[in-house]
Amino acid sequence: MPAGTLFIVATPIGNLGDLTPRALETLRSVAAICAEDTRRSGQLMSHFGVSTPLLALHEHNEDALSQRVVERLLAGESLALVSDAGTPLVSDPGFRLVRAARAAGIKVSPLPGACAAIAALSVAGLPSDRFTFEGFLPAKASARRETLQRLAGETRTLVFYESSHRIAESLADMRAAFGDDRPAVLARELTKLFETVLDGSLANLLAQVEADDNQRKGEFVVMVQGAGDDMDARLVEGRRVYALLNEHLPPSAAAKLAAEITGAPRKALYGS
Repeated sequence: MPAGTLFIVATPIGNLGDLTPRALETLRSVAAICAEDTRRSGQLMSHFGVSTPLLALHEHNEDALSQRVVERLLAGESLALVSDAGTPLVSDPGFRLVRAARAAGIKVSPLPGACAAIAALSVAGLPSDRFTFEGFLPAKASARRETLQRLAGETRTLVFYESSHRIAESLADMRAAFGDDRPAVLARELTKLFETVLDGSLANLLAQVEADDNQRKGEFVVMVQGAGDDMDARLVEGRRVYALLNEHLPPSAAAKLAAEITGAPRKALYGS
């Protein structure tokens, strides 16, 4: 008996009308649907009248469950993988299952659809010919700031996911790492009733979010324009000056003075 196919199925990120007819047909036809959260996916399936059995597959059981799923695929069953919303594997579980299936010679077929990062980038008005998807920043403030400092000289457009609990703090840390004037776009609740897309400098976006409680609710995609040639040159020079000063001054004082001399963001120098 030939092996089945593992279908990677994108689901809506908000508006249920974004589920494609092909995705719906596939979800009805497979033997089972691997879902990150069976309760949430169950609501989606119930809305569309899909009665296919759901199998919980998430970050805590993916290693253990992947082999069982592969065995079912090798036995001839076709299965689907969905995440809570959007395209599976984009900041969601699933790559271990896909890797195991491919290693076993099983066909893995994508069913394209909604993806919050790509949807946001398409309306941002920022350079999109080259971008880097960074997913969720670390929850711990010190690790988040360290990550942003490392990205300060990145020339590609930066794309982040963020939650309502940390959006203001993350924007403040981005402002410190990239500078007040770096262009950025904040997309909130895409495809949903209260969808908003704000643009401006990081300082301006932070001010808007802090002034409006509604702009701190929902799910966010934050996009930051990459560093330009001038910023690259200032960072290189700033880090050179910082290294020299750090031999004679405490790190914080060396970073402050190097930033004043070169114009590079102080947070991007400290600890570099």
